[in-house]
Amino acid sequence: MSTNVFSNFRKKTFLAKVLTVLTAILFLMGVIGIAIAISARGKLKLAKAPIKITNVNDRYQAYKATLKRQILSKKAFKKWEKSLKKEKKSADAANDTRKKRVYSLNFKGDLHAREVDSLREEITAILSVATEGDEVVIHLESPGGSVVGYGLAASQLERIRARNIRLTVSVDKIAASGGYKMACVADHLVTAPFAMIGSIGVVMGLPNFHRLLKKKDIDYELLTAGEYKRTLTLFGENTNAARQKDQEKLEDFHTLFKDHIASYRPQVDIDRVGNGDYWAAKRALEMGLVDELITSDDLLLSMNETADIYEVRYNPPKKIIEKLSESSSELIKDAVLSLWETIRTSWY
Repeated sequence: MSTNVFSNFRKKTFLAKVLTVLTAILFLMGVIGIAIAISARGKLKLAKAPIKITNVNDRYQAYKATLKRQILSKKAFKKWEKSLKKEKKSADAANDTRKKRVYSLNFKGDLHAREVDSLREEITAILSVATEGDEVVIHLESPGGSVVGYGLAASQLERIRARNIRLTVSVDKIAASGGYKMACVADHLVTAPFAMIGSIGVVMGLPNFHRLLKKKDIDYELLTAGEYKRTLTLFGENTNAARQKDQEKLEDFHTLFKDHIASYRPQVDIDRVGNGDYWAAKRALEMGLVDELITSDDLLLSMNETADIYEVRYNPPKKIIEKLSESSSELIKDAVLSLWETIRTSWY
């Protein structure tokens, strides 16, 4: 009996030790957790924004180094590399003030100016750090499109100028209609010599199936409240009054468009250029629509020695289905635009 009592005592003692150890471990974990929480209190937690930043100067330097490695002898390359490091060290020691910063953005606009969603995020990011003396360069390509879409896109560029930050717009291919509405906001507008510039006008068009429906004895009912809630329609019988009303709207949008351009480029004869026509950049330069003929490549290269250049891209994470959808839509869009450009430039 005494043996059983001793055995039970040992078991109880062992359990008590186990509980003591577990209690001590839990206590220590709690103390550590509290210490971590206290140390973290007051510290700013910075979320990583979906913005991709590329140092363009480094890219140019990598191009040069790669080519020199191939075309120079091993000895000559090492000598060049050594002199480069020496030049950089001397420049860093002699220059206490930071270089001007240039922020490079890309805007390739479609008919609905959907790219404005990325543009507004990129500009917001830049404006959080840019100061007077810095510069924003927009590489713009757009044949125009939606009045409201490109109106918003132009307003995004106006945000840059409102902060007294120099804005340069560079056009290599086309800035027409809404594209030029954006481009004209620039402090300095540069283009490649044969880029297409202008198309300062407004257009509206739609088919009407009323007679076809009538022929098939199909009625189309449209109820509205408000005299001008619907004017021209796809299926109803369009009237001259409706046509006149929509024409008045177009004329008003056109007036606003021309006023917008005149406010940013007062040197332009707006009555001459605001007729919907477009021109090669060489002719546009003569009319004051652009300021300089230079490609976007040479523009950035000319800044390489005197400025720190950063390419900024809004790059939100995307689901696989979104990536596949975008790829297919890009193929269709490129095919349509290619056909349209072929038709428009067939005279050349």
